[in-house]
Amino acid sequence: MFDLKDLYRQVIVDHNKSPRNFRDMSDATAHAEGHNPLCGDRLEIWLKLDASGATIEDVSFKGTGCAISVASASLMTEALRGRSVAEFEALFGKFHGMVTSDPTLAVDETGLGKLAVLAGVREFPSRVKCASLCWHTMQRAVAGDGTVAHTE
Repeated sequence: MFDLKDLYRQVIVDHNKSPRNFRDMSDATAHAEGHNPLCGDRLEIWLKLDASGATIEDVSFKGTGCAISVASASLMTEALRGRSVAEFEALFGKFHGMVTSDPTLAVDETGLGKLAVLAGVREFPSRVKCASLCWHTMQRAVAGDGTVAHTE
């Protein structure tokens, strides 16, 4: 019998083994670093905004971490290219709401696309920080405040 959880695991494994947009960016307009001291995940986000600063033209990352951290960053970069900064903020809210929601309740996947595969981390509260590190780091890059994002 087909199990949707198996498909979700396969997507996470694929994005961990072959992360998309895993590169630094020489023409980035913003950059931020993130660190999850609990499990050692470390990553950097590069971001290229359009001239108005409103649209994400390109986004990439590099770093080391657990499969969930790398897969989440890979999925996030795919989801954000071409979106506005306002859309990023809204998507981050939906994503964070999903991974921190009650695991016994149904997930509202509306607007999440492939990011919905990470809903399973809500069953493991210590993994929520792994999945959300890239999102917090992206916020720092957009804000341009130069501080390191931490999940602790």
